[in-house]
Amino acid sequence: MPAMRILPTDEATDLIGVVREVATKELAPRAAAAEAAGEFPRDAFTLLGKLGVLGLPYPEEYGGGGQPYEVYLQVLEEIASAWMTVGVGASVHILSCYPVATFGTEEQKLELLPELLKGDLLGAYCLSESQAGSDVTAMTTKARPDGDQYLLSGSKAWITHGGRADFYSVFARTSEHRSRGISTFVVRADLPGISYGAPERKMGLTGSPTTAVHFDEVPVPACRRVGEEGGGLGMALSALDSGRLGIAACATGLAQAALDVATQYARERRQFGKPIGEFQGLAFGLADLAAAVQSARATYLDAARRRDRGQPFSQQAAIAKLIATDTAMRVTTDAVQVLGGYGYTQDFPVERMMREAKVTQIFEGTNQIQRLVISRELLR
Repeated sequence: MPAMRILPTDEATDLIGVVREVATKELAPRAAAAEAAGEFPRDAFTLLGKLGVLGLPYPEEYGGGGQPYEVYLQVLEEIASAWMTVGVGASVHILSCYPVATFGTEEQKLELLPELLKGDLLGAYCLSESQAGSDVTAMTTKARPDGDQYLLSGSKAWITHGGRADFYSVFARTSEHRSRGISTFVVRADLPGISYGAPERKMGLTGSPTTAVHFDEVPVPACRRVGEEGGGLGMALSALDSGRLGIAACATGLAQAALDVATQYARERRQFGKPIGEFQGLAFGLADLAAAVQSARATYLDAARRRDRGQPFSQQAAIAKLIATDTAMRVTTDAVQVLGGYGYTQDFPVERMMREAKVTQIFEGTNQIQRLVISRELLR
């Protein structure tokens, strides 16, 4: 059953309706086959771009949709509920636009954002390295000034859309200072010196390419540095607060989809002369899952509303990411159990959903890191 939403405007209600229809008719029917074949659905992002989804939370004057995060995240949930790879990919693209949209100069916004937000170009976010995941300040990728450009060298790991993106938001070291030595760059994929590792062989999200991205003296124009030299760490952490909300919304959508499959199965599957949903043990289990999904949705909406009002939301974003992704893992696992042997087969989508749920507890900061963020805020 689609989530019943309370939205701030009639425009937002109409938008959700359009996205839900597109997700149901255009995305969901393709998901299983594309994931089984490991096919990247680039055309799905072109479609979302035409709908305005890929620039939804950014200002209209730069080509965005001008929608609050409260609305954007619910749109993202609808997409992820239909096809998790596309929901996560949309979240990653919007995250990759964040540095320019939030910290760029007026000239950079006017020049870059209209092209980035309309969906013709697809973005990727290059922060993690093989030895610098949770510890961002351990990164070794460097950008060395060279006249009116920087020469970018190093490798980034676990990059969603690696090898398929048209541009990369890259964080690189411009000095040896641990926290104030990192800067941010927008790097076009067609620059010389960029190469890619083999796609990672993953448990889930197999339609979403994840690779290492290698930079070998890549000449990045100085005008593509976003913000001041050394200001990149704060930019990255700020972006992750918003990115975590994107993952929380996607995880909630995935959990909702699994709950819907399990509920429908419980209505139709008969044992001992009646639908299995009439057995109290199973019915109460479904009730617990429904409560967990609605709780996850409430946590990400609380954080989003604080963000929209300009209030601090880092702790709430971490809570939302923790709760929503743990919920996705629990609901998808229990949905497999509801379906019994069928749930363990590829004939039903819950086994794929269970595999997809696991990574939500890992990327955009592991859930152990979320607990660190939450506890630091509590004890400050």
